[in-house]
Amino acid sequence: MTIYNFSAGPAVLPKPVLETAQSEMLDYKGSGMSVMELSHRSSWFQAIIDDAENLLRDLMKIPENYQVLFLQGGASLQFTKIPLNFAQNKKALYVNTGSWSKKAIQAAEALDNVTVEVIASSEDQNFTYIPEIPANVDQNAAYVHITTNNTIEGTAYQSIPNFGKVPVVADMSSNILANDYNVEDFGVIYAGAQKNIGPAGLTVVIIRDDLLGESDISAPMLDYTLLAKNDSLYNTPPTYAIYVAKLVFEWLQEQGGVAGITAQDQAKSKLLYDAIEASELFKSPVRADSRSLTNIPFVTGNDELDKKFNQEALAYGFENLKGHRSVGGMRASLYNAFPVEGVNELVTFMEKFEAENGGK
Repeated sequence: MTIYNFSAGPAVLPKPVLETAQSEMLDYKGSGMSVMELSHRSSWFQAIIDDAENLLRDLMKIPENYQVLFLQGGASLQFTKIPLNFAQNKKALYVNTGSWSKKAIQAAEALDNVTVEVIASSEDQNFTYIPEIPANVDQNAAYVHITTNNTIEGTAYQSIPNFGKVPVVADMSSNILANDYNVEDFGVIYAGAQKNIGPAGLTVVIIRDDLLGESDISAPMLDYTLLAKNDSLYNTPPTYAIYVAKLVFEWLQEQGGVAGITAQDQAKSKLLYDAIEASELFKSPVRADSRSLTNIPFVTGNDELDKKFNQEALAYGFENLKGHRSVGGMRASLYNAFPVEGVNELVTFMEKFEAENGGK
């Protein structure tokens, strides 16, 4: 039986990437060592991290005036690092679109010398849409923070709003490399790797040069400027995760880059959304103009029926379809590496389940 992993993260990786990692596990390119054994100061690893950065720059068209950092701590650590580096004794603006936005807001509010203002929120409708941005945004703010894709709620920005001269800081963890956003629209992009980039443990941070050096930070590992000056090697980085990320970037190039993989993602998500729209049993809780390509929640409206669906899905090899506890129902995470065959199989199973449970 084929297993299809719909996990929101850590998520499915491309099979060719796993096969390459397997083949090089004991001896990386004749070094006689595994990548996990390579010194981060060695020429072997320097070539890996340089290739990873160059590949990512090419894929995302990252301009030269942006630093690319490969760090530890996950996106959640950036919730504190962002205001600490950019908003001490200043105002920071936030758009609240779900669970991860709320955590970012709470982290900023915990800092005594940062003023936090939530300028828009979709909490009034349980985060089922992306809210409109006020026409007049404080142009003296240090930044405005958005979450481009909300993993739990299944919403996403279809385009990035115009915030004037205020730098846009984006948590792009669950749709980085799966969208056609323009890097130059952002001051900072950060993303945990475990959804569309590679294994858990790596965090990618992309920062415009003019934003560095703004704050005096006594904790070295929280100082983006210091980390950038040391090219992500101030301490031992997550070396193996960076290596696998490099392999994923190479695989993405073979898929036609971001444009090519985004077209694949659009086709995959359309299959599932069309099935949901055609169904009399399943419904999407998300407003149509705010729906995510990568995280697709759906429900029957009956908790017991949702539970039955999730139980039966496991027997068909569909892993991690159960929705987040705050939303319920089901959630299919269709990241870049998820195969279209898995979506077709899921749609077939949904039709069978509906026929057997009172649907048309």
